[in-house]
Amino acid sequence: MIELTLPTMTCGHCVKTVTETIHRVDAGARVSVDLPTHRVRIESTQPAEPFRAALADEGYEAT
Repeated sequence: MIELTLPTMTCGHCVKTVTETIHRVDAGARVSVDLPTHRVRIESTQPAEPFRAALADEGYEAT
């Protein structure tokens, strides 16, 4: 389980973009988003770094 905090994820459009970005890294990943806390949980066999890099490219730096 990978858990990331994305402070700039603030709306439904952000959630859609983040989810699509995660699925580009791993199409089979399970994604759970908690918008009020800006947290994303990713269930994947991939390591965290490719997700962090892809999200950063979209403007969502993980803290």
